[in-house]
Amino acid sequence: MRRHPVRTALSIATAVILACGAAAFGPVSPASAQFGEAEISPIESDLSAKSWVSVEAGSGASTADLAIDQDDRTAWRADGTSANQWLTLDLGGAYDNVRKVEVVFPSTGAVYQYVVEASADGDSWNVVADHSADHRPARGSVDLFTRPGTRFVRVTLTGASPGATLGISELGVYNYLRDDLILGADASWVDNDVAEGRKYWVSPTEEDPGAGPHLLDVLQDRGVEYVRLRVFNEPRSESSGSVLTVPYQGPKRSLEVAEWIKAERDMGLGIDLHYADSWADPAKQPKPRAWAQLEFDDLTEAVYDYTYDYVEQLIEQGTTPDKVAIGNEIVNGFLYGSEAALIGTTDPAYFRNQPEIYRSQPGGGLLWKYWGSDDPEERRLYDEAWDRFTTLSAAGIRAVRDVSADHGEDIDVETHIIIGKDRGAKTLEFWDQYLTRVKAKGADVDVLAHSYYPEWHGSPDHYESNINAVAAAHPGYKIEIAETSYPASGGGGAPMPNSTYPRTVQGQADALQHVFRIANDIPDNQGLGVLVWEPARWQSLFTAVPGMPRTWEPNASIDIFTRSRASHVVEDTVYASAPVGGEVVLPDAVRALTMADGSAEPVPVEWDPVPDGATDTAGRLTVRGSTEYGRVTAMVDVVDTYAGLDCDRVITGRYAGPLTVTKGVTCLDGATVSGPVSVRAGASLQADGAVVAGPVRADGGAGVVICDSRISGPVTSSGTSSVTIGNPVLGCAPNTITGPVTVTRTHWWNVIAGNTINGPLMCEGNAQPPVNNGSANTVSGPKSEQCRDL
Repeated sequence: MRRHPVRTALSIATAVILACGAAAFGPVSPASAQFGEAEISPIESDLSAKSWVSVEAGSGASTADLAIDQDDRTAWRADGTSANQWLTLDLGGAYDNVRKVEVVFPSTGAVYQYVVEASADGDSWNVVADHSADHRPARGSVDLFTRPGTRFVRVTLTGASPGATLGISELGVYNYLRDDLILGADASWVDNDVAEGRKYWVSPTEEDPGAGPHLLDVLQDRGVEYVRLRVFNEPRSESSGSVLTVPYQGPKRSLEVAEWIKAERDMGLGIDLHYADSWADPAKQPKPRAWAQLEFDDLTEAVYDYTYDYVEQLIEQGTTPDKVAIGNEIVNGFLYGSEAALIGTTDPAYFRNQPEIYRSQPGGGLLWKYWGSDDPEERRLYDEAWDRFTTLSAAGIRAVRDVSADHGEDIDVETHIIIGKDRGAKTLEFWDQYLTRVKAKGADVDVLAHSYYPEWHGSPDHYESNINAVAAAHPGYKIEIAETSYPASGGGGAPMPNSTYPRTVQGQADALQHVFRIANDIPDNQGLGVLVWEPARWQSLFTAVPGMPRTWEPNASIDIFTRSRASHVVEDTVYASAPVGGEVVLPDAVRALTMADGSAEPVPVEWDPVPDGATDTAGRLTVRGSTEYGRVTAMVDVVDTYAGLDCDRVITGRYAGPLTVTKGVTCLDGATVSGPVSVRAGASLQADGAVVAGPVRADGGAGVVICDSRISGPVTSSGTSSVTIGNPVLGCAPNTITGPVTVTRTHWWNVIAGNTINGPLMCEGNAQPPVNNGSANTVSGPKSEQCRDL
């Protein structure tokens, strides 16, 4: 299933798609399907929630997983307060369409400074977003980027305001539906539809009914870009085995349908060879009558010749298939013969009732009942069955390869099975045995395909786990979901077994989009595509039109084919803080990324009014906004005070003599200190509204915070982790300092803002130059080195 010209048209169409909800991707476009209602947004998937994703941290490794537990009340916590703490997310494989990263931090009312990077290999990194100069309090951010092949995302903390918990509450990386993921359908019954005079229209009750009356025209108009056709050898009744009067889905009729698909509509074409005269699935795999009594070597030759001849007919009529499946749902083998006596009763009825014909010679049935047996004889039978099955399968594979080479074509080959809801191990055993054996016979496939119906194959989560286990075990192959469906009615609307989606038009859309997402999220872009099985006939995407005999219209859910891809990705969440009783300040614009070219630009936001009294009490305030591409949400933390150091010792009133801080955090709360203040290694000082007569000196301290204070004497900090000398943005009022201020070798947070300094200001050797966050200092002496611009 390679890229087709239809993809270009789809890319243009999706550029004008509506996206609703928290993640907004495109402008408004009303549903054009007529029956029912379905709100369909482009697919967005947070990969951090996937079981195969892992995290690694520079420190605090025991809590690293809490950064991806989907609970922002928990957090990875770094050890200590050293600079450049980091957390790396390993997505388990490369992705070409991750476009958004969201970081949420533990502390409200704090400033976090950090850099977000992406990498394909964990060695070479590209900066996605640089927040190292952020100075306003916010609990997180959303950043947009385009880096095909991304596997790793790293967040490195370069600074944090005093009192902030160093760590990450949640790190989300969002994946979007790839442009090359094929969305199609098995529409084999279309030959019946035409023969029976069934009519399909996009809008049959409108003056302009839109595309139709051919089913394929409606499917193509609604975004289906690829059609698979099953082919029976000589179509027969499942009950009697008699040849059908009308050979629906037979070789000749399917050649004609292939022209409808490929030649007339330029859609992608897949051929599913059943190698049977009637339905072939896990419970029934009869040989075609013409081959039933062939000896095994002749049966193998028949598989080769039939496959080569039929694919050649398709090529010669100008309808070269993009892919050929060698059998249908063959997890239990195919072309059953005499081994059926060991398999047990098998369908269809004619196979059971005519054993002298259908079981006269060995075939390709598998003997799973002997899987893992310790009995040598049973083990021999198990291996011999696998050898016969893969010999037949390899013959079909080689035939496709040979006819492709002979005609200069490139046709993919697929093997198609199911994943049982309780048998993930069986699936892995199948692929291990199958791929090893067919390769040993000089053949190999391109695509490992699987069906998915929740009523038979388990919950979506169970299925996703198993299909990703297959992908991880066999990284050299593409993975396809070759069949899936979900009903829009029945059961009183109750979900299907193993599903949570109601049987409604909306539930149908959501359930099928979930399967699209599963295929798209397989690491290393292994997911090839998803085909909805018989959308007009089984758990249908269509509804009969009252008063219009033999006429059907699509459910609104059919727009999943055109609306599942994003045209734009928006910075859909804005994080901010506000003090109790203060004003909520939100940005006038957010970033929007255009998927087609990866460019990003600001788009205006119209925010809903903030209710009166919204900041009267501390807590979380949510404000909604809208852009031309969809909705935006502001998450505003209303705080009593901005983050600060937790005091171990509080001094108020008068304090006579020198003060030495040797451990913990000492807070001067409106205190008057007559004498020098010294801060030793590892200790912290926080002064608010203090008066200090004498120098203040910190050597190797953990933190120094001076706000709204008057200091008579020099202020010196050397080798301190975090320095704040005034910072109005965070409510740290400016200071008046009589004497020189010297700040050297600070290796973390570093702010000197708004102060009046009667003396020189000198800064050098700091890991980050001090900043004033927009509040310039008034300095009577020279400003030198890193403080020159403060």
